[in-house]
Amino acid sequence: MADTFDHAPQVWNAAQLREAIKDLPDDTPIHIGVAEDPGDFDGYRDFVLVNAEHVENWWPATSTSPERAETEKALTLFADWKADEYDILD
Repeated sequence: MADTFDHAPQVWNAAQLREAIKDLPDDTPIHIGVAEDPGDFDGYRDFVLVNAEHVENWWPATSTSPERAETEKALTLFADWKADEYDILD
């Protein structure tokens, strides 16, 4: 049996994000550090925020859970690589 890592990060809500950025000037770029592995920010990759969209996540009923029909409204932040020159991959 493989070892497992119980990963349960605290997902921020809008109030926490507002509080964290309340003193930033309006033209401050937002960088997003993406963990290399769950919970590992020592080797994070640096991305920039490029968009945000209101979404509704939907989990339909399945054959094993026919009563399931869950939805969740959320804001999804989209990140991209920072501006630079990169090799074109074939």
